[in-house]
Amino acid sequence: MFEYEKVILQKVSFNNELFKKELIKSISYLHREELCKFKSWVIDNFYHTHFEEIKEVL
Repeated sequence: MFEYEKVILQKVSFNNELFKKELIKSISYLHREELCKFKSWVIDNFYHTHFEEIKEVL
């Protein structure tokens, strides 16, 4: 599931609203052990473009 969520976020990263919506869904879908790794990946890959959305959700 982790890899799938990464692909989805990459595909919707062009739109802030979609990105935020999918980020919220991704967090709810992931297992606890995947969540920490996923959060780190999101910050590493999207913080420079989606910092407001990330701060609101994470």
